[in-house]
Amino acid sequence: MVGIHTVVRSRRRSALTVAALGAATALLALTGCSTGGGSANGSYGFPEAKQDTSQTITVWVDADRQAAAKAFEKANPDTKIKVVTYDGSANGSNSFRTKMQLFDRAGSGWPDVVFSSQNNDAAWASQKSNGKQAFAAVLDKGLVPKDTLDNFTPGSLNPCTVNGQVYCLRNDLAQAVLWYDKSLMDQFGYTVPTTWEEYQALGEKVAKEHPGYIIGTAGDAWTPEVFMWASKCQANDITGPKSVTVKTDSTECKRAASLLDTLRENGTVPAVSVFTPEFVKSYTGKVLMMPGPAWYAGAIFNNPQSLNVPAGQLGIAAPLPWKGEDKPVTGNVGGGTWFVSSHSKNLKAAEKFVQFVTTSDDYQVDVAPGYPAYAPAAEKWVAKQEASKYYATPLTPITTAASQVWDGWGFGIFSQEAVWAKTMTPAITGGKTIEELLPTWQQAIENQAKVDGYKVN
Repeated sequence: MVGIHTVVRSRRRSALTVAALGAATALLALTGCSTGGGSANGSYGFPEAKQDTSQTITVWVDADRQAAAKAFEKANPDTKIKVVTYDGSANGSNSFRTKMQLFDRAGSGWPDVVFSSQNNDAAWASQKSNGKQAFAAVLDKGLVPKDTLDNFTPGSLNPCTVNGQVYCLRNDLAQAVLWYDKSLMDQFGYTVPTTWEEYQALGEKVAKEHPGYIIGTAGDAWTPEVFMWASKCQANDITGPKSVTVKTDSTECKRAASLLDTLRENGTVPAVSVFTPEFVKSYTGKVLMMPGPAWYAGAIFNNPQSLNVPAGQLGIAAPLPWKGEDKPVTGNVGGGTWFVSSHSKNLKAAEKFVQFVTTSDDYQVDVAPGYPAYAPAAEKWVAKQEASKYYATPLTPITTAASQVWDGWGFGIFSQEAVWAKTMTPAITGGKTIEELLPTWQQAIENQAKVDGYKVN
């Protein structure tokens, strides 16, 4: 997360833009459900439990979002909350969904608010599960004010939108940009690339002239979200409620795979995770560039436990286009989401909480390390970061990139990161090239999609 403060990174995962995700039946027949003494026809577009505004709400957060809960408690001492910490479904663990299914079977126990590090949870949380009421409350039928929803960065609520209705609020955005060490680039006489072809050419030059220095990494489960997504590789195109197009043999997929293979082979984009001691030991002071999400600045660069890049060195450049393309697109690596439970007996307090943690300056500007999804907060947050004088260049590219996330990579129930980590990472580590593994990746995505009930095109 971009920021001048140390960030203990929450391992959030999974993608952006979902225009037509979800279930066509998610809202049909909801009127027949109730949550024990509740109304079958709630005023907000879902069945409501009997409300009690004096009731303490239970809020589930990951470790990093404990600060959000504390900020809320400080600003709202009269609203009682119980905070429970869990893994936030990090790295596609699916713990959020699994735990809610247990509560569905028990018929009780649901938390009032849940933070998830994933962007694909609305795909299942908006749907009935085994005939049980959908977990997620509809937010855009009066529960959350329209003025609030309209102020989120355009496109940022797409992962939360299913069949035209909003089921969650984005915490922060994780658009990928090109980070670079301006001091090193100036020292070596290199120019920041403006296309992926120039990026590859510079990597080949660095390998010869400054071996040991790197221009990126490809050892994390979100590697395809940084490189494949930004190349318009149609590996994860959710085209309907239960339909996905998977096409990894395209030119767009092959060019990104070839780039990665070339730069992995010469050592400038090593297959090492940025969250390992090996990365810190081997590459502190040797990262020339790194394509990656907004939160890399605080989690990787301005972090004493990681690269610890001094103030005045870190620059940011716009996402790279491929030669011949008018505009660049970029991928998205995380950006958490907040859900209100449709089972909540204190919707007023639950809504108050999620609106505060996603829009209030007290958290999003003053405390949160990541780029806020709420546009007014994002503007103030950027101004605060630039005033810190940590960065060597203006942060304008990160603001521009927020609306450049390619919409051909969707938000199915399954985790692309989990598929990549299980299928691709071991094979790559074993010496195979990404390009030769594209058919294997295709099959693995298809298999997982079918398991989750998707028709694969």
